[in-house]
Amino acid sequence: MHMDKGLDHTIIGESTKSFIDGQKGILEFNGIDIDALARHSTFEEVTFLLWNDRLPNADELAAFEAEIRSEYELGPELLDMLRLVPRDASPMHVLRTMVSAMGTTDPDCNDQSFESERAKAMKVLAKTPAIIAAFSRLRKGEEPVAPKPDLNVATNFLWMLNGEMPGEASARAIDVCLVLHADHGINASTFSAMVTIATQSDMYSALTSAIGTLRGPLHGGANERVMHMLQDIGSIDKVDGFVAESLASKSKIMGFGHRVYKALDPRAKYLRTFAEKIADETGNHDLYAMSTRIQDIMEREVGDKGIYPNVDFYSATTYFSLGLEIDLFTPVFALSRNAGWAAHVLEQHQDNRLIRPRCQYTGPHGSDYVPIEER
Repeated sequence: MHMDKGLDHTIIGESTKSFIDGQKGILEFNGIDIDALARHSTFEEVTFLLWNDRLPNADELAAFEAEIRSEYELGPELLDMLRLVPRDASPMHVLRTMVSAMGTTDPDCNDQSFESERAKAMKVLAKTPAIIAAFSRLRKGEEPVAPKPDLNVATNFLWMLNGEMPGEASARAIDVCLVLHADHGINASTFSAMVTIATQSDMYSALTSAIGTLRGPLHGGANERVMHMLQDIGSIDKVDGFVAESLASKSKIMGFGHRVYKALDPRAKYLRTFAEKIADETGNHDLYAMSTRIQDIMEREVGDKGIYPNVDFYSATTYFSLGLEIDLFTPVFALSRNAGWAAHVLEQHQDNRLIRPRCQYTGPHGSDYVPIEER
């Protein structure tokens, strides 16, 4: 037994899903570099890769896409539940609640066979975009937009969110972000999903645990805080002073640094280029210019300490430029991470062991019980 607070130096098992080298800035999904996947692949293809440990051929990909699209519809039961949710609720609370509720409408919820658990993962993956989009519209007094089964996940999400067909560049931007966020080793939310499924619970419970964990500001809420920071700064002429003051007071600059990476986050390489393109096309170049100015100053001042922009830094600019409300940034992160969460849950099923770490007790011993009348 040894103390490892935060489990930074503990390997809890084996996985074929993603490989991270934080010192060199490497992230691979089943051996394929994340930058190559972001440039050439799609979210559906990456999900197939994570669930099957290989890329699909054309026929397999078409069948996989058709399977996802067949599950797009929420159905009347889930839509009725969404209509009852308070309009001022946090979207992440809503998403967590709705994924949990999906278990109540599935007669096979307790079937722990691999095929059944994969089917549940597919339902959550396919319906999460509709949940996010429908709640976004309902809270504004608008009716949900029915999904289009001829669209991919990214395009369909923007269609349901806005009620109009997105441009090709906008749809591709969302697709790239979904690819980049699809998996990332045994992060906090993935670990919580694994802990849940290791008790022989079910896929809905595991994914609900993961969403609840992702909601925390130390995990999934970073891109929202990046956007709030940029809004607080206000304009590019105020960037230098803001960064200087933050560094002097040792305040955190949102979107910089990572628990794992001591080099540039590999997910941020291509996203910076893509964020610039989307910002220019949507009239948000000033926002992008602020971001790059912050990065330039930070690289000059603290780059030698291994503090670089992470994926959240430029995904915030991308999402905002596409018109997403800030409190939808983390739900879209969850939309993507459903792929990796399910991949690890299914992997855990294959060689399960109850995850039960120990804790170092630091309390007293041999204490006397004092009757309540004497306390």
